[in-house]
Amino acid sequence: MGRDGLFYGAQFLARLADQILLFLVPLIVFQMTGSIGWSGVAFFIETLPRYIAFPIVGILTDRLPAYPLIRWSQGLRALACLLGSLGAVAVGGIVWLLLLSAVCGVLTMQAWIAREAILPKLFPGKRLETILSSTQIADQLGIVLGPMVAAGMLMVIPWEAAVAATAALFLLADQAMLLWWRRVKPVLEDPKPTAEAWFRPLQTAFGHIWTVPGLKLTIFLAVGVNLVLGVTLATTAALVTGAFAQSETVFGLLQAAGAVATVAILAWIARSTLAVERMGALGYGLIALGGVLTALAPHPALYALGYLLVVGFDKMFAVYMRSLRQRLIPTQDFGKTTGVMVMLNNLSQPLAGALVGFTQGPAEARSLILAISIAAMISGALAFIAVRRAAAQKA
Repeated sequence: MGRDGLFYGAQFLARLADQILLFLVPLIVFQMTGSIGWSGVAFFIETLPRYIAFPIVGILTDRLPAYPLIRWSQGLRALACLLGSLGAVAVGGIVWLLLLSAVCGVLTMQAWIAREAILPKLFPGKRLETILSSTQIADQLGIVLGPMVAAGMLMVIPWEAAVAATAALFLLADQAMLLWWRRVKPVLEDPKPTAEAWFRPLQTAFGHIWTVPGLKLTIFLAVGVNLVLGVTLATTAALVTGAFAQSETVFGLLQAAGAVATVAILAWIARSTLAVERMGALGYGLIALGGVLTALAPHPALYALGYLLVVGFDKMFAVYMRSLRQRLIPTQDFGKTTGVMVMLNNLSQPLAGALVGFTQGPAEARSLILAISIAAMISGALAFIAVRRAAAQKA
């Protein structure tokens, strides 16, 4: 395996393990409770810690070397999976699944922010959009196999054992990263020591968000996208296996199909010359359209089409967002500012799960999806029009 392949392989293995956990939580909760509302609550518990922790992990990225942070994240996620599975076997209940998923989510965010901070320096001379798309492809390949691997494991072993198996994947990801680092020996500057108070980085981050042109708008757009994505992810397991009466295997195949569609989209982006602003507008519009389809679909096939639009073009919009952050945020403040921005961008996802928790059944859940998708479509269109007019006036 080439040197670049080792790096992308490490990202793939980590994402594969993370996706297995993301697959198990809503499915197991719905199977044990039979409630779409509880599925939403589980999604809220699973995702909220990920995004609340973003400012903290961003500050750590600006203060500590990124490579050790990534490796610590891999090892601690493996430990959390082992402890969670042992606790579930010894005591019983699904609370262990929720707790270990929340812990692993925070650690995943730490590794992601650390990777984002050093990514342009690891592949000098390459187009930024190409690098971002390549890492997204590695992530999405993990997402392709994650649901299928998880569904296959659930056919032969209990979910507690499936969680324990993910620990090995996190450890493999850690070893691949270690081998890549030893082969490449990248030269990176360690963050400069600082004695400033911990709240100062947050002030700096919010200052950039308020003053740097374009950052506030990206947060506004991301909130709309993540509300649509959040209600979709929080309800998919219940709607597919409940309202549409499909099997766990079909649910897993649907998630895998979403990842395949995303890989195809990202592969096209890596070779495309489409302006990044048009990428953002196209991705946003198709996500909102997908939300409308999932809300109104009378047949599983039409629901699947809407789902594929939401999860597939979410990554196109993510490339747009990541490209803007790399260009707009000062390098020395990238970690702290990205941490705060991603928290603000994504708090709408656990909010979506909480909203789903108030629904009583599939009909109410689908009405909620429709309302959010239409609101996102209208507000996003107005926002992109405002950006175009501002750019025209500036010209």
